[in-house]
Amino acid sequence: MTKQTLAWALDKLALRRKVVIASVVQTSGSVPGKVGARLAIAESIDDFHGTVGGAGLEMKVIDRCREILANFVEPYGEIQTFGLNKGAKGYEVQPLDSLCGGRVTVSIEMIVPPPHVLMMGGGHCANSLAKTITSLNWNHSVTDSRQEYCDEISFPKATELLHSSVNGFLNGETYDSIKRFSDILLLGHDWSEDQERLLGLLRLCQENKSDLDGINFPRIGVIGSRSKWQAFSKAAEHEGIESKLLDQVICPIGINIGAESPEEIAIAVTAQILSLSKGVSPEDKNWRDSD
Repeated sequence: MTKQTLAWALDKLALRRKVVIASVVQTSGSVPGKVGARLAIAESIDDFHGTVGGAGLEMKVIDRCREILANFVEPYGEIQTFGLNKGAKGYEVQPLDSLCGGRVTVSIEMIVPPPHVLMMGGGHCANSLAKTITSLNWNHSVTDSRQEYCDEISFPKATELLHSSVNGFLNGETYDSIKRFSDILLLGHDWSEDQERLLGLLRLCQENKSDLDGINFPRIGVIGSRSKWQAFSKAAEHEGIESKLLDQVICPIGINIGAESPEEIAIAVTAQILSLSKGVSPEDKNWRDSD
């Protein structure tokens, strides 16, 4: 059961869901779940996989797992001890309405999926970004209309290599499938391809009426100048794209560090993704004092 539960959790992490895993780590007396029993719950998923023993203990653990999913953004963990008797006493022991009489200690850990960056365009900047992203143990994928810029030679560590026309790529994706990516970067060699990608992605989000603010959609970033962005904005407005969706797009991408070379741009863009993922502003001068 443990193997299947961990496999279930990995599948949900691949879909960019936060996952909480509860594991029985210590027991004494009569208890329903032995050491090693596990259950997993994923963000936005109603059901769960596995068990820590059932009955009141399991209900209590599931409720706590859901509280953690709702209230924590960063990885989090805690240890809880339950006394399986309503009169159970002791330091940090939670009594349960049970007749088992034993004691169970449960480790509860929330795992946050790492960023998965889709680079639309496999040129020099994408190559440098791939190296920087890989050094952080993040995932990256690449799509390009040119085969030679989207292969294992150029991107040996890529999770997905999607050689396709822009239209072919967009037709193969849905609102739900595209959310396996945390960030989508438009790095194409042809401005018209990038414009087509941008409009297609924004339409995909806009068609989902429950997400008109783009809250659950991947972050979108565009490499380029202000004049390029102005042209893209006019095209989006002409296509009827909601302005609040357009406002979510980042252009130009990257923290302003005076980056010029592809390697410097990669550092600036990766730093920006990191700050957005952690909800930390690069302008916050007190970040070293945070817990």
